[in-house]
Amino acid sequence: MTDMEGIQKLFAGLFPDLMGIRLTALAPDRVVAEMAVRQDLCTAGGILHGGASMAFADTLGAIGTIVNLAEGKRTTTTDSSTKFIAGARLGSTVTGTCVALHRGRTTMVWQTAITSAEGKLCAVVTQTQLVLDAAP
Repeated sequence: MTDMEGIQKLFAGLFPDLMGIRLTALAPDRVVAEMAVRQDLCTAGGILHGGASMAFADTLGAIGTIVNLAEGKRTTTTDSSTKFIAGARLGSTVTGTCVALHRGRTTMVWQTAITSAEGKLCAVVTQTQLVLDAAP
């Protein structure tokens, strides 16, 4: 599946949909999406929760891998590293730009930069996706 509409439908009713992730660009080596910073995604201080940032980035890396999967393959995240730089405030929108660092046969590595509406870097997430045979 390589089109944005198909990917959005794939996640309908699932966690990425619940978070409000909206794809804006999709290519084999780059995924871009937006997410509104809502109250239910924030800390008590009105800042995007770190777990929400991590889940946002994890979703984008998974999407990038899905776009590159051969027929009969699936993926799962094996590791993820997050560096928090700045907060994103309630009521704003963050953008995640996820780029491929490695697209191999058995693993793919993706790095997501999450930026605020003002373009300020909020977090950088690097993750590894394992490529597996699809379940029977």
